[in-house]
Amino acid sequence: MADAPAPACRIDGKAFAEGLRGRVAAAAARLRSDHGVQPGLAVVIVGEDPASQIYVRNKGEQTAAAGMRSDTHRLAETTSQAELLDLIGRLNADPGIHGILVQMPLPGHIDSAAVLDAIDPAKDVDGFHVLNVGRLAVGLPALTPCTPQGAILLLRHTLGDLSGLEALVVGRSNIVGKPMAQLLLAENCTVTIAHSRSRDLPTICRRADILVAAVGKPEMIRGDWIKPGATVIDVGINRVPSADPVKAAAGGTRVVGDVAFAETAAVAGAITPVPGGVGPMTIACLLANTYLAACRAAGVEPDVLG
Repeated sequence: MADAPAPACRIDGKAFAEGLRGRVAAAAARLRSDHGVQPGLAVVIVGEDPASQIYVRNKGEQTAAAGMRSDTHRLAETTSQAELLDLIGRLNADPGIHGILVQMPLPGHIDSAAVLDAIDPAKDVDGFHVLNVGRLAVGLPALTPCTPQGAILLLRHTLGDLSGLEALVVGRSNIVGKPMAQLLLAENCTVTIAHSRSRDLPTICRRADILVAAVGKPEMIRGDWIKPGATVIDVGINRVPSADPVKAAAGGTRVVGDVAFAETAAVAGAITPVPGGVGPMTIACLLANTYLAACRAAGVEPDVLG
């Protein structure tokens, strides 16, 4: 009888993110002491969405902890698009602000595309402006979306050279799926993008040496879809009823990814947990992008952080 496969290595995004934040803080301190430049990040939030409030607070705290200027602009739900664009214009013109992030989602009366387009591409630390998207697509230096960037850093840390590996991205969003595919191409992977119209998704998944799940559907990717020894990056964050029936009946919830973790971990070579995998990397990469933007604004060669 064959031995059961060894359980997958858990990729500790929390520990890696802590190290990256430390490297960013040290680099920012050198930029300040050697060139008199303190990286500055402005975060804008419109409305009172509870999840957004938590994210914005965490971003502010971690920005300040890295020795950077941290400005948070909290606007009422009723703020007009014109008022928001006026604020972005002032932030674009502020030499002490090197990164601008507008927290999504925005209220329905505001055109998100128009807001993202108004941000100076040199300060677009989310990497969502069409100019940064285009530069990434053609292989030019660009500010890269933070979640895919964090996933690539974890893959490099786990696997080293990614050249020649078969990589599958499940999901084609502008925020994760598409930039993730571009970054994997830049690492010389052979890349496939799967989505809701893909036929026979389990078979496509079984070919992948690297599988990145970014679909927003809890535990959609099953263990028997995974190539033995593959590396699985789970970008999903989904809130579902608690596994404890009593807690579930009382409205209790738990957080799971897009991958069925336990059964996938029995097959994969390495896997990111949810929480504690890709999530912590997002803010760490936001800080790295802010530092990079500050260096470019000052004409200074940035430290290597990844």
